Formats: sequence, structure tokens, C-alpha cells
Amino acid sequence: MTRTTRMICLLVLGLFAHGTRANAEVDRNQKTDGKTLKLMTYNLKFASPTFKPSWEVRREMQVDLIQKYSPDIIGTQEGLKAQVDYLMDHLPEYVAIGEGRKGGDDDEHMAIFFKRDRFRLREMGTFQLSETPEVLGSGPSNNPRIVTWARLAIIYRPAEGKPSPYPMDYRDHWENTQEFYIFNTHFFTRNRDLAKLNSAKLILQRINAFNRFGEWTKDRPVFLMGDFNARPGGQVYKTFVGDKESKDPLLLKDSIEGGRGIDWILYKGNVKVLDYENVDYNVNGVYPSDHKPIVIECQILDK
Repeated sequence: MTRTTRMICLLVLGLFAHGTRANAEVDRNQKTDGKTLKLMTYNLKFASPTFKPSWEVRREMQVDLIQKYSPDIIGTQEGLKAQVDYLMDHLPEYVAIGEGRKGGDDDEHMAIFFKRDRFRLREMGTFQLSETPEVLGSGPSNNPRIVTWARLAIIYRPAEGKPSPYPMDYRDHWENTQEFYIFNTHFFTRNRDLAKLNSAKLILQRINAFNRFGEWTKDRPVFLMGDFNARPGGQVYKTFVGDKESKDPLLLKDSIEGGRGIDWILYKGNVKVLDYENVDYNVNGVYPSDHKPIVIECQILDK
């Protein structure tokens, strides 16, 4: 059994710009432990033999960065299997899900990491950004693109001595019924504008198809994160979020007004963004990737 199989059994251009932080106008006392989430999107930079510093130099910094910020969920891009394995080995509090761009363990993964004590994995999958989304490896043979997605349920544990309105599940954890989706991707590079635009349309279509499934259930918020290789204000961005006058319920929202760079965390549903940060992490001027991670704190609100 491969390690990837066992794992399944999880806007800022990060090219050394100054880190920024934006605090949403919200009363912090409104936050609740159970439904406040910290999300990170991070292009790890694949372990290229020609990129300096090498992965062997960068990997400990990436572990330290993740431990410092302690996100509940991380959408990673470009990680080869050995990179995902290293992070898993050194971050045992996380579970990782995902497979290579052509299926199996080969090639880059869009792995999603999530804290094992906070979430229950309900469902997961991968689809290709191509004319045949269900065929892994379809699209450009040398550089296919995929989306890894997951449906997670928040595990809720009441304070000691406090009753819970929710039943105890078979693993002896208190769990509420709040579920949400995570979509993680890495778009085409350079001048593949039409491919990126079609990819955005496909993802939006998939997100809304998932959200309509089982209308008897509670609405499930959706988070879309990744390296989109596109700028705010362009056609790809507008495909996802529209413009300021857009009222289309099928569209997403950006976690920071106006967006920045090419790394984004978008969302839809009953979500309030509490905090946004472009993380400027380095060790003596050495950065662990050619991208900086984006971190947001948000709250899933009760209707």
C-alpha cells in the first residue's frame, strides 16, 4: 500500500513582497472556539534540483512556519510526494490528503492538510482542469492541473461539565453537524489565459453543483484556495467573484477586499473573515519558498 493511499485511508504574490496584515472590522468577542477557523494557502515550491535554496535547506523552515501559525487547514501547491511525506512526518497533528497530478504518487500534489483533532473527513476527491475532468492526467501532458477537494465536519467538544446538544459518535468524540468544503488548486502559468478562464468556470460549476446536492441539509460554506497565476481584476478573478455590483449567489467572495497578488483564499456561504495576513517569514533573509503563505481567520456563523 502506498503512502498516498494510507493518507487517504487532507491574494498575494509570494515573491518576496513585504508581508501585510488586514484586520476585518469585527468584534473579536463574537468568535467561538468551535467554528473559528484558520486557513492557509501555501505554494511550497517543488523540490527542484536547480532552485536555491534547496528543499533540504527549506524544509525545516516550512515546518517551523506551519508550527508557528498553526493553521487548522493548509492548501499546498507544487509539493512532490517526498515533500508531502516530510511535512506529514514532522507535523503529526495533521492529516494530509491528495494525489499526484496524473494520479498516484508521481508528480506534484495539491495536498490538503487538516488537523486530525478538529475535523472529520466526510468525503474527498480530485478532478482535472481539462475537457475530461474525471480523467486524471488529461490536459497538457507535461503540465496537467488538478483540484483536490474535501468535505470536512467540525469536531465539537463542549467545555468540561457542559452538556452538548449533539450525540456522541462511535469514536467517542463530540461532533456537530457543521460541514464545509475545501477546494485547493494551482492554475496554469504564463500566457495560458483561455485555459485559466475555462478552469475557473469549471471550478465554479463544480462548487455550485456540490453545494446544491442534498438540499435538505444545512448550507455548507465553501473555501477555494490556491495559486491562480492571475491578477485581481482580470477575467479569471472576475469569473469567481464578479465585480463590486455583482449579486449573483453562485459567485464567491475574496477574503480581502480587492484582492492582492496571485495566491487567493475565496469563499462563499455564511462566513465572516476576521483576519488576513500575507506571512513574511524568513530565516536570516532566506525564504522557505518563492511564495509567501496567505493566512486568514474566519468564523462560520449560525444563521
